[in-house]
Amino acid sequence: MPRRLLKKIMPDHNTIRNHKHLRFFGTLLHNRALWHMNHDSVAKAFAVGLFFAWVPVPFQMVLAAGGAILFNANLPLSVALVWLTNPLTMPPMFYGAYKLGAFVLGEELQHFEMELSYEWIEHEMSLIWEPFLLGCFIIGVSSSLLGYIGIKLLWRRTVIKRWRKRHIRRDRLT
Repeated sequence: MPRRLLKKIMPDHNTIRNHKHLRFFGTLLHNRALWHMNHDSVAKAFAVGLFFAWVPVPFQMVLAAGGAILFNANLPLSVALVWLTNPLTMPPMFYGAYKLGAFVLGEELQHFEMELSYEWIEHEMSLIWEPFLLGCFIIGVSSSLLGYIGIKLLWRRTVIKRWRKRHIRRDRLT
């Protein structure tokens, strides 16, 4: 696993501990397990971050931080992964979630025109909230499980590959 690359791009502990939206976690942020980069904490971070990326509420980062604390996942990675849903990716991702939820519920798709206003969101959400939230939940749980299992397998594969290289080198020297 590219541990060195992840460590380079991650913010340092103090930046996260002093973040204005995360300060209320207080001393919970001092748990050393939240800052480790091992196969377990990174896999948990992917599960937490990918799940909360699909939760359609503001302040997903705070929810991801709470999930990381709850499950002893790598906190910076959990928080960073929620940015998969950003202003550019959110509309197509959430529309796909709505379509999946409507399919699962057997509902017909509602046709609507996108408008950025509180009134539009309030009106449209009153019509589509059930399939939308169901789709977000299904994709959130699925991506969380796939992320967790994928990281575990990728990490294991990398460790085995390095182990084999080390043994091949050692055998050549003897």
